[in-house]
Amino acid sequence: MNLDPPNVVSIAGVDPSGGAGVLADIKTFSALGAYGCGIVAALTAQNTQAVTGVHTPPPDFLRLQIDTLFADIRIDAVKLGMLGTADIVRTTAERLAHFAAPHVVCDPVMVAKSGDHLLARSAVAMLREALLPVSFMITPNLPEAGVLLEVRAPDTLREMYRCAERLRELLPLSSERWVLLKGGHLPGDELVDLLFDGDRMIELPAHRIESKNTHGTGCTLSSAVAALLPQRAGTLSGVESAVREARSYLLRAIKASGQLRVGHGHGPVHHFHALWGPKNGQ
Repeated sequence: MNLDPPNVVSIAGVDPSGGAGVLADIKTFSALGAYGCGIVAALTAQNTQAVTGVHTPPPDFLRLQIDTLFADIRIDAVKLGMLGTADIVRTTAERLAHFAAPHVVCDPVMVAKSGDHLLARSAVAMLREALLPVSFMITPNLPEAGVLLEVRAPDTLREMYRCAERLRELLPLSSERWVLLKGGHLPGDELVDLLFDGDRMIELPAHRIESKNTHGTGCTLSSAVAALLPQRAGTLSGVESAVREARSYLLRAIKASGQLRVGHGHGPVHHFHALWGPKNGQ
């Protein structure tokens, strides 16, 4: 087993408040023992309350960022977040395919916690057609799953099962690929995520933590999975182990988020809950 820290890159948007996007991903990689790299797919004017503006780079410059990084650094996993436009999605997919990027974890970011849309409707079809084929795992929440499948978002666990099966059909069927369908939008004190590889449907239950500090939870979970996949590769139940550990990390980060004082809206989770201060994440 390679003991070197894995090199993991986030290709996503920049949230100046640090709660989501590339900055949150880098924090997560670092907290979980991976060396973090970042490629900027979008700039946002954003805080914990709203997104007031979005600017995407020219696709040629995004291509240059990806090509320059991959030409020099061994990349062991990729986390995909906010990509914004169809051209950005297409360019990202083309370059990841060119470099045969491993462990691509695609978080199909569509809407911010504030309700602001972060993915153009015209980009959804491109995401399905170009990006999902190069993804090792996709991590949609229930509304995102509904958009990807062009159906109503599931609102029961039974509907989630069928949804996970249909999402897996969007991924290449001839190789190992995974769906992590997040059930946080269902009501109740208990939440269940589903992890599915086309054969095994694994229920991952957890007790819901009441907190308004949920900004960037999707970014944090997917980047945690990306950080851990190469560290668990080659082990029995490596993917399941990585996902379980990533979920545990996120739940602890939400629980400890009250130690932070960041903004007046949906605050961030505490990415460094295990490292900072005398409380040591307790």
